[in-house]
Amino acid sequence: MELAFEQFGESKNPPLIILHGFFASSRNWRAIAEKFAINFCIYVLDARNHGASPHSETMNYETMATDVADFIAQKNLKNVSLLGHSMGGKTAMWFALNYSNLVQNLIVVDIAPIAYKHSFEPLINALKNLPLSELKNRKQAELLLASIIPELSYRQFLLQNLVLKSGGCYEWRIDLDIFQDNAANILLFPNIENVSQFVKPTLFLAGGNSKYIKENSTKTLFPFAQIQVIPDAEHWIHVQQPQAFLAAVTDFLL
Repeated sequence: MELAFEQFGESKNPPLIILHGFFASSRNWRAIAEKFAINFCIYVLDARNHGASPHSETMNYETMATDVADFIAQKNLKNVSLLGHSMGGKTAMWFALNYSNLVQNLIVVDIAPIAYKHSFEPLINALKNLPLSELKNRKQAELLLASIIPELSYRQFLLQNLVLKSGGCYEWRIDLDIFQDNAANILLFPNIENVSQFVKPTLFLAGGNSKYIKENSTKTLFPFAQIQVIPDAEHWIHVQQPQAFLAAVTDFLL
């Protein structure tokens, strides 16, 4: 699959690929990418079924890692640094474990190579139940979701996937049926029985108020990884503590 992407910085600089999380897209990383572009050539990819990338009924970490490998081959990139948040972090880890020869550095943001037990079902159902034909503006959609998704910033983030079409009607840019069918895959991590440890430079960034990276959850596959906790941040470290996030990644890579 040929992924959509945004590029920042000069091509002569070392490549840094950024992989976003579930329901996100490259646009969520523009401000961060512009900062990193001082030292790197940044490629922010839209994962399959996200942003401007094509849709597919198959969405799991094996296929998404293959998409990244295809992108690297298409661009003829060498010695790539890979940064992934949440779903993108799991994609980045699986890619590093299976294509270690293509990766120079790995940064994983607030996620671990384990299965999680929460469910996306109530969230996806809430989005599917929005009366799109009746919506007059995005604010109305935001208010309709408030009882199920109380956090305003998260509602606004999700509603970036709601687009106004010609004729004044709203529709989802993403296919919510595909998201629902594959949500369980996003919570899992693939079978690690036949993969080798990744022993190249690796940094895990954990939000100080987040519980996504559990004690010793990274050691089996990434035995020499650094784990750095960013205070006063939850799961969205790059949004909640952007300066600390930029400093941590830059110090690790340079």
